[in-house]
Amino acid sequence: MQKKGMRILILYDFPIRGGGSGYYVKYLIKRLKESRKNKVGIVLPDINKIDDVDAIYTVPIESPPVFIGRPGLEKSKRYSEISAQTIADHYAKYIQTTIKAVGDFKPDVIHVHHMGINAWAARFVKATLGIPYIATSHGSCLANIMNDRRYYLLSKDSMRGASYITLVSGDSREKFVKLFGTEFNRKLRTIPGGVAVSLFPKQISQKEKLELRKKYHFPDGPLVFFTGRLISEKGVDYLIKAAQKIKANIVIVGDGSMKSSYQEMIKKMDIHNVTLLGYVEHEKLIRMYYLADVYVAPSIWDDPMPLTIIEAMASQSALVVTKKGGIPLAVKNNYNGLFVRTRNASDIAEKVNYLLSQPELRRKMGERSRKIVENKFTWTKIATRFYNLYTKA
Repeated sequence: MQKKGMRILILYDFPIRGGGSGYYVKYLIKRLKESRKNKVGIVLPDINKIDDVDAIYTVPIESPPVFIGRPGLEKSKRYSEISAQTIADHYAKYIQTTIKAVGDFKPDVIHVHHMGINAWAARFVKATLGIPYIATSHGSCLANIMNDRRYYLLSKDSMRGASYITLVSGDSREKFVKLFGTEFNRKLRTIPGGVAVSLFPKQISQKEKLELRKKYHFPDGPLVFFTGRLISEKGVDYLIKAAQKIKANIVIVGDGSMKSSYQEMIKKMDIHNVTLLGYVEHEKLIRMYYLADVYVAPSIWDDPMPLTIIEAMASQSALVVTKKGGIPLAVKNNYNGLFVRTRNASDIAEKVNYLLSQPELRRKMGERSRKIVENKFTWTKIATRFYNLYTKA
């Protein structure tokens, strides 16, 4: 990937597991470490072991706040719910931990993920110790700043200190400019998340598909999939409502705060073709994607760039998605998927049934999805772009 290695310190504000930004950070680190000359350390509120990093520095925060719901942090408060005193306490802990990490790890550059309290700490460290940093927004942090102005001024100042600012989609970039103005335009870069294509074969055998169906007790016939966090923003309730009209069995993979509500909805509506599978480890989930005849992402909020959609595309799935946030960066209507209206169960059912009735169209859409991933969403290409920014910073 490069000739000269660097020492890169990642600042992240959640445990690495459980969300799209966590996968983003995880696979970015993997690709940066492909060259043995690169050293990567990480600062985050997580005591668990993380593969592929050379040093871990734990911020002593027991229950980190969240922007939106996140598996594993169901009891955490949202950033908008914590007090000024708590914000100050967390800020101090991020500063202290990052200064310790800088003294020990001696990074060439810091890469901070999300424009929140940890970005403020990066600004402080640059001002006092001179370590340059780049900042990445995964979208949800921008929504938090828009809704809670307590985070605005310090976040804007942290962006002034950044050498470069990256956004995961064009939609997030537009929101950033609307929020902070045009003064940062020269620093802005759009770098989406991606997948490790090597983990996604172009196809799996019919034997393995039959074994997977048997293992998870999936019935015969077509399968429609959703994967992701079970939170209200993902719009899964509209897929459940559509289930009564969909001529297939629907598999919902994931966990989150809305799981019990969805279970109650399925029971109350007497729906028999929906399976709430719960959380599945990522390695196993990759193989499961290949069982999907249609993959549905019915988001009702401006989803910055869901990696689950990119993963479904890598497995050559045909897609039914809402035209929200960064999703159109990956999905083109009538090319590798179909758009549906937001909060519209009838439209979901109609589009899913149409694709189920068109096997050749699904095949072509799946092949196109795979090509889009190979051209735009591989971690090797993404990590190279970041490394170039690190060297410029």
